[in-house]
Amino acid sequence: MSRHEPKIYLLPNMMTAGNLFCGFAAVLKIIEAALLNSDGAPVAHCYHTALAFILGACVFDVLDGRVARLGGHESPFGREFDSLADVVSFGLAPALLVYQIVLKDFHKTGWVIAFIYLLCGTLRLARFNCIAAEPKDPEETKEHAKEFIGFPIPAAAGLIASLTLFMLWLEEGERTIGRWKFALPALLLFLSFMMFSHVRYPSFKGLNWRTQRSLPRFLLIIVVLAFAGLQYEWMPALLFVTFLLYGFIRPLLSRPLRAEIEDEKEEVAEDVSE
Repeated sequence: MSRHEPKIYLLPNMMTAGNLFCGFAAVLKIIEAALLNSDGAPVAHCYHTALAFILGACVFDVLDGRVARLGGHESPFGREFDSLADVVSFGLAPALLVYQIVLKDFHKTGWVIAFIYLLCGTLRLARFNCIAAEPKDPEETKEHAKEFIGFPIPAAAGLIASLTLFMLWLEEGERTIGRWKFALPALLLFLSFMMFSHVRYPSFKGLNWRTQRSLPRFLLIIVVLAFAGLQYEWMPALLFVTFLLYGFIRPLLSRPLRAEIEDEKEEVAEDVSE
């Protein structure tokens, strides 16, 4: 193998491939919805499947970083591959979804709004990779691992998908989403701004397979996850909205409380993947 050949670690990149597949499948289901809608057929089932794939991509995105850190297999190739997959799953798929649901009614203005989200998400990922590739002193790397500056694009896509799922639930039995769909273009533009804002969000990168929690905290996490699975129509939307709002109230919290919420440790492992 050439010394210039990038190292490709199997498990982390399989998770990233899963992320990419989910984004690709979501795009296919959205295109299928567009074709069915032109024939006057019901399309809610296509939207449900596309939303499930976008949320599935969020799960794979979390897992690839955790698997890489667990095995100490972080690499420049993995960072670039992850970002390329994110463009499809968290940039293109949500933009196309909102375009198909509501923005197509606005013609070229709808194109612009959808493209702004895709552009901002892609630029954010490019900026992140440039910052991650710059040499840093240990303290700067440690701070970089603890938090994101701006709303992460996987969370933005998860928020769009989960809120759309909630709207479909509210309009159960209908062929299309009701009047609530007109909130989606504003949300798309707001999240485009938030991805480049200076609002700081915890990365939770210190939370890994070796993180220890008390029994009550462990049980609480299990209950929340189980409840989110049972009430998937609205609970994921609540969690993503809570995370969005947390960035605004975070500076008002005391440092001990913030550290407890974010599982912040002094020995946070260095990590440079979003």
